[in-house]
Amino acid sequence: MQTILVLNSKGGSGKTTLATNLASLYSAGGLNTVLMDYDPQGSSLQWHKLRGDELPPIHLIDATRIHQGQTRTWQLAVPANTERLVIDAPAGVNGSSLQEMLRRTDVIVIPVTPSPIDIHATSDFIRDLLLIGKVRSLGVHVGVVANRVRRNTPLYAPLQRFLSSLKIPFVTSLTDTENYIKAAESGRGIFELSSDEAILEREQWLPLVRWLACPEAPPRQLPDLPSLSLVSGG
Repeated sequence: MQTILVLNSKGGSGKTTLATNLASLYSAGGLNTVLMDYDPQGSSLQWHKLRGDELPPIHLIDATRIHQGQTRTWQLAVPANTERLVIDAPAGVNGSSLQEMLRRTDVIVIPVTPSPIDIHATSDFIRDLLLIGKVRSLGVHVGVVANRVRRNTPLYAPLQRFLSSLKIPFVTSLTDTENYIKAAESGRGIFELSSDEAILEREQWLPLVRWLACPEAPPRQLPDLPSLSLVSGG
């Protein structure tokens, strides 16, 4: 099982969009997929409720509250046959809650919106994650995704230089399009829209899909393989 934690200390970075699209991508690829929602806003939970029975199944775990008669260990238990676990973390998570997530994580994906304020906050958060969270000593791989990027918005060189100095990959850039809203309204992901209406989004997601399939290798060294074969390791 691979566990992917979608994480940023700052709100508004699009964590839920990234988490739900990852979960739907893996489920569409035939993998037994679990989506765990730690965010008190319950956005992933609401997305999952919109998901029709005709779509590939995703097991949802509500980690935002303790249910009566259940221990937290029982509540957070994933099915034995799980192949991909995607965790949607809340903004500002720290302390024991963050450590609880990190202990079960293989890969952290950090979405950042391309504004100077968000980039500065994310840079500080990554530094704390490395120093205080000690993710490298846990063997956790970290990658950054530029999210909700408007067309023709340049990537920010300061963030790229900062990540390069820490040997953290800047994996891909995802354009802010109406297709993400269209997919979310029906509990779907980008890869569950018809291929001809989400060409741009699919192309932008492929570097992330490739990196998650082999996070120990730099994205530029990964093979340029097509579509969902990478999801199941094909």
